[in-house]
Amino acid sequence: MEPITLTTARLTLRALTAADVDAVYRACQDDAIQRWTTVPSPYRRADAEYFVNRVCPEGWQQGTEFTFGAVDTAGHGALVAAIGLSMRATRTAELGFWTAAEYRGRGLMTEAVEAVTRWGFTQIPLDRIFWRAEVGNAASRATALRAGFVPEGTERAGILNNGVRRDCWVAALLPTDIGLPSTDAYVPARTPAAPPAPERAAE
Repeated sequence: MEPITLTTARLTLRALTAADVDAVYRACQDDAIQRWTTVPSPYRRADAEYFVNRVCPEGWQQGTEFTFGAVDTAGHGALVAAIGLSMRATRTAELGFWTAAEYRGRGLMTEAVEAVTRWGFTQIPLDRIFWRAEVGNAASRATALRAGFVPEGTERAGILNNGVRRDCWVAALLPTDIGLPSTDAYVPARTPAAPPAPERAAE
């Protein structure tokens, strides 16, 4: 697939280019990004070059990962975040993102998530987008919930981060959650009635 560009009220979401390497490198020096995401730590400029010049374009070409750089439209084109969808199964993708420290707290990532997930549902098309973050990453969780993701629980040892397995929160968004049709038919499970309590034997 050829990279595409999305726009929101405050952002332009486009493919990362070689001109973004320095901005990605600077953003990923942030302690929070290195602590809560799976970027290499320490993060070298070579890591940014590999991500921007190899991982991102190959993901688009192969249809396996669709990564966008979020540019502040009103802020002289500054790169404020990266967000992407990674294919995991049939019409299922995982959402991942980070925001540069100086742009947090403005709702920009929620805006980006809403645009990218809607695009994923209508254009890839997807039937399920899930989000995972290490337990304790409250900022990422808040963003996912604001964008409509529904919590599904905690996955034990679900994330491998710098050689350590960690428990993670899991939430998911379905097209029907935001008023879009599902490609495949979906029949949600009905919670069965609780079985009757077993009779206690006479003592």
